[in-house]
Amino acid sequence: MQRLPSPCRPSLLSLGLALSLYACAPVEEEVLDEPTQTQQGLAVPGFAELHHHMFAEQAFSGGWFHGNHNGTLTRCDGGAPESDHARVRMDLSNMLNLCPNSGGVDLSTNPILKALFGIGGAVGSEFIGKIEGTQGDTGLHLGRREIPSEWPRWDTIAHQQSWEGWLRQAKDGGMSLVMVSLVSNEFLCKALPYQNLERSCDEMADIERQLQMARDFDARTTWAEIALSPAHARQIISAGRLAIVLSIETSKLFGTRDWRTELDRFYSLGVRSIQPVHQLDNRFGGAALHNAIFQAGQFLENCHIDFDCGVTTGSFTLGFDVDSSCRNVKGLTTEGRALVQALMTKGMLVDIAHMSERSVQDAFAIAQANAYYPLMISHGHFREVMNPDLADDEKTTPAWVVRYLRQTGGMFGLRTAHDETRAYTRSGVANNCQGSTRSVAQAYEFGRQGLKVNMAFGADLNGFIQQTRPRFGSHGACSAGFQAEADAQAYQQTLSGPGRLGTEFDEKGLAHIGLLPDLLRDLRNVGANTAALENSSETFIRMWERATSARSGMADPASDIDTTGVAPYVAKSTREAQYPRVCGTTYAPDSKVLGQGCRFDGECISDQCTSVLCATFDGRCVCNDDGDCGSTNYCADGAPGPGDNSCTPKKADWDSCSRDGQCRSGSCGGCADTVGWCFTPRSKAYGQACKSDRECTTDRCGADCYVNPTGTCLCQSDSHCGTSQYCGWGLNSGRCQNKKGRGAACSADRECLSNNCRWSFTCA
Repeated sequence: MQRLPSPCRPSLLSLGLALSLYACAPVEEEVLDEPTQTQQGLAVPGFAELHHHMFAEQAFSGGWFHGNHNGTLTRCDGGAPESDHARVRMDLSNMLNLCPNSGGVDLSTNPILKALFGIGGAVGSEFIGKIEGTQGDTGLHLGRREIPSEWPRWDTIAHQQSWEGWLRQAKDGGMSLVMVSLVSNEFLCKALPYQNLERSCDEMADIERQLQMARDFDARTTWAEIALSPAHARQIISAGRLAIVLSIETSKLFGTRDWRTELDRFYSLGVRSIQPVHQLDNRFGGAALHNAIFQAGQFLENCHIDFDCGVTTGSFTLGFDVDSSCRNVKGLTTEGRALVQALMTKGMLVDIAHMSERSVQDAFAIAQANAYYPLMISHGHFREVMNPDLADDEKTTPAWVVRYLRQTGGMFGLRTAHDETRAYTRSGVANNCQGSTRSVAQAYEFGRQGLKVNMAFGADLNGFIQQTRPRFGSHGACSAGFQAEADAQAYQQTLSGPGRLGTEFDEKGLAHIGLLPDLLRDLRNVGANTAALENSSETFIRMWERATSARSGMADPASDIDTTGVAPYVAKSTREAQYPRVCGTTYAPDSKVLGQGCRFDGECISDQCTSVLCATFDGRCVCNDDGDCGSTNYCADGAPGPGDNSCTPKKADWDSCSRDGQCRSGSCGGCADTVGWCFTPRSKAYGQACKSDRECTTDRCGADCYVNPTGTCLCQSDSHCGTSQYCGWGLNSGRCQNKKGRGAACSADRECLSNNCRWSFTCA
């Protein structure tokens, strides 16, 4: 028997939880029978996703995302200045003025902060989603309005990626467990246009709203259920349903309320995992530095400027107190250590994602004191295999932190990142498509073979972050490096394989939760060993069981971690120098096929691009001659116009033409056998309709260029006529005539049946 909260189905389905719930009392608990067979039974099938923001449309007071998790997804307005999504305020420069020392903050060397606070939100909105390979879907995005053709894609950060139909698609594709993270951030909320906010900026109010949505989803859904214990998760999955584990990720965790009371209340409502720290330092501990936007947010919390190490710019760090290595000096506070201990006492999952390194060390010490209680990272990057810019971030996970996870029996959620990754030479996967499945494979195999850590996905969809790029198509394939390299690598994918999956993942990348099974399949196709990943739900449940049962000590000494085999990083500038330049811009020679976008002639296999003025206007690759178009098309290389230099299907007989190459038959004629119509040479017998002499087996057609454009095939000799006929002359020229009988007028022997025309010009 186990004491579980009353919200365990069906009671979980019936409790109302509106915003007023923020002040309600804990729900009563009741004693429920715990499943016996499934707790220690056979392994559950399927893979796990450890960080999914299912209900993030209500994060940031509902002011950022377009599209709901349920109902019908609709076309967006394209982000006009008065749009209800994807925009920050136009007066953000005033936010920094809340700190009296903001006048000494020079953000000119930080592009994103300069855009947000130096110029203003009108421009800043355009920059938020813009990274290498995409203009993003924020600010004005008129080309990203239509669903599903234009959104979501891998670069979506302001449109729904977690629609329930896609979640069902992921479940049907093999995902059997998902951690749904309830999320918000007050700083981001306060940067949004006032008219887009549904309520005041209160992180915990957003968490409450999303928790209600999760419970409503549980109530109406037959194929998914909130799991309240590892045994319950086994029971759900064994019944063919999707197990949902609720987690909280927010900086102002529990607000200013008594955290013990709040923890009890949220536990009673189904939450089973907590991140004590998120983007900013809070009452519980220090956060790991990464995105400069959150450094500005931290600055607005404390007006601190640190000169010990430059993270925000080369000379200073905003908001965070850092050491000479640019690491946050703040670890867990007294309240933070007490919170972590309370989580362990309840058997909840302790998620150390976003913790500063010192906070991680403090959490590990508490885990050790609790017989190596399992610690997990729901979403992260392995530091040693990432590109140097990303590896410099404190938020990336070094091998020594992975050792903590292994020693405690924890788990790592691998970010399905869009980032440039260093090659792991033991992966067996060519690292020749940056930011795509191939990059994810480098990190995954490094975690599997080198770090030897238990992994699941930690995608972070709807998490204000881009996802795995595609390997094919024109929407940022292989684009994490620079454009010339991306073009060369994307073309290479079409030559060396493996080929396309035949789904939208091919050209959109990891656009939404429903495509996680496709990413898993593509990982396997490119050569990664995904066996453990495919069964990661069982691994997760075993970690959870370790948290809720007696432990005898260290789970794994983790003495076999091996970080070798990661290839040296070659700087982008060095790689880019290997490509030719036109107009000061590098390009990949012969990397574009007909119809693809291009900037320069040399990019096209056909050596012909419609771009002009040093790529001031992008063009497309077009044909130079018929040889570029294959056997069934010709190059329409006539006068400049919309169809100029386009491959066009070859024409049928009697279609108008100007040259032989335009015709299926290979012949164009008529009008003195020079130009006119397509025809098949010597395909028409005497008497059949024709347009060209060469179309006739008799080599003579009665057509002309003006009065009679269509004629019939005429004879030129008696052999073209029947045995009792001859080829006429004069007024009957070209027409077969019946041979004449005795006494008929004749001019030659061949006109007579007797083959004898007498001296009197009559047939004998």
